[in-house]
Amino acid sequence: MEKRAVVLLSGGLDSTTLLAMAKDEGYDCYALSFRYGQRHEAELEAAQRVANKFGAARHVIADIDLRVFGGSALTSDIAVPKHESIDDLGDEIPITYVPARNTIFLSFALAWAEVLDATNIFIGVNALDYSGYPDCRPEFIEAFQEMANLATRIGVEGTDRCKIHTPLIEMTKAEIIQAGVALGVDYGMTVSCYDAADDGGACGGCDSCLLRRRGFEQAQIPDQTLYQS
Repeated sequence: MEKRAVVLLSGGLDSTTLLAMAKDEGYDCYALSFRYGQRHEAELEAAQRVANKFGAARHVIADIDLRVFGGSALTSDIAVPKHESIDDLGDEIPITYVPARNTIFLSFALAWAEVLDATNIFIGVNALDYSGYPDCRPEFIEAFQEMANLATRIGVEGTDRCKIHTPLIEMTKAEIIQAGVALGVDYGMTVSCYDAADDGGACGGCDSCLLRRRGFEQAQIPDQTLYQS
């Protein structure tokens, strides 16, 4: 019997690894990306490449404009913070956090899963090597999963239960990279930078770039990232 899953795909390192894992587990993957008013389109172009590479059954790019609210360096004219070293990253929630983004994304994924009669949703949240976003924590995922089973036809009728899969949540960036390489992921086709150029070139100084670069160093795997300089 076909196992369908909705996989949230940004085109970055984590979500690309996530899609490879879901495919490896035998799921028929429906990739979902968002044009939400982020600073660049490069990540969506990367998501399309990745979806094609791993044979997604369908790839949907949903249009939602979070710029109407702003509140983040990714959806407004606030500058993306840059750092010389990963040691410069603070403990506070950074301005690159997009308010309620994963809640919104998971809600869209849940809606599509219902249409597909799918009970599995994959999201590449990580609670170790990450920027400290509150919607990447296990407590949030558990709460959303509980809500999903209260809010859906499947959950109410009791025929099955919705499952939010987070295989990366307790992995370091290096472990994620190693797992992806073992599954044939070419990270050169991904874009993780918060302030990427039109061609996908990474700035090298934002939180995401610094975490990504350290991950490759710790994994002892060559970094194929395209940097702006």
